[in-house]
Amino acid sequence: MIVHWLANNRRFITGVVASLCSLAASTNAAADVAIAIHGGAGTIARADLTPEQDAAYRAKLNEALDAGHAVLSRGGSSLDAVVTAIQVMEESPF
Repeated sequence: MIVHWLANNRRFITGVVASLCSLAASTNAAADVAIAIHGGAGTIARADLTPEQDAAYRAKLNEALDAGHAVLSRGGSSLDAVVTAIQVMEESPF
């Protein structure tokens, strides 16, 4: 589900997230880094998920955020952070 949407919108997502990361980095070199992801295209209704599925879905999104944030925190590029976050989501069964 999310993988299909990501595959069709990869350039848009990469551009938005890279822009956000670059903006945060250029605003103040000593500032905290930030990353944002979009977790779906509206095809998954919360009512259709069990509590376990919802928790797993959210855990995977948090894993993607954490992975991208870690790249930025180590001084990595915004592009590397976006690629890392998207890879986590692409490898997800959700």
